Amino acid sequence: MPNGKTIPAIIAGLDGAYPNATCSLAYQTPLQLLIATILSAQCTDARVNKVTPALFKTYPSAQAFAKADLEQLQEAIRSTGFYKNKAKAIKGCCQKIVADHGGEVPTALDEMVQLPGVGRKTANLVLGETRHIPGIVVDTHVKRLAHRLGLSEETSPDRIEQDLMRLVPKDRWTLFSHQLILHGRQVCTARKPACRRCPLESLCPYPQKTVSG
Repeated sequence: MPNGKTIPAIIAGLDGAYPNATCSLAYQTPLQLLIATILSAQCTDARVNKVTPALFKTYPSAQAFAKADLEQLQEAIRSTGFYKNKAKAIKGCCQKIVADHGGEVPTALDEMVQLPGVGRKTANLVLGETRHIPGIVVDTHVKRLAHRLGLSEETSPDRIEQDLMRLVPKDRWTLFSHQLILHGRQVCTARKPACRRCPLESLCPYPQKTVSG
């Protein structure tokens, strides 16, 4: 069963290490963050941030993405990887935004997840960042840390999200997600976590701790 007893201490440790954790994707509008998040799948945020300025200049609206030539869109995002699937998702997503939402990114989770290429992770990120609607963003880092910290034994991102929603105060969901993501990138990495410099080491039951870092 998930261990919620250490949550206050975990939150305090993350606050001390990452008090100002935010989304590292560059954006100015909800649509831009939505597109950037789709592009970030199996790609670094740094790479996405190199691609999106020119992309958003070429396609400044949902209508522009909806009408985009698919091959030209593929070329514009090629360096982010899996560009054919991403281009198809972006175009389909924006077509539905135009058809069903007047060209504006919807503000409800149940409407967001009906968009092509958009799951709960993406929806929670966009709504949390741009609409201030709390949500847990379960990416690969959050999934890994939830397991290592004993906060969830689930393998499904949706079930991990539910576990964390029960454990973490609602007003902390968005910040907690950003803090875990940053911690997963900088310290609690997949292959060689730097346990000796981890602010959560004493709270972490992970059995394969390293002595490096």
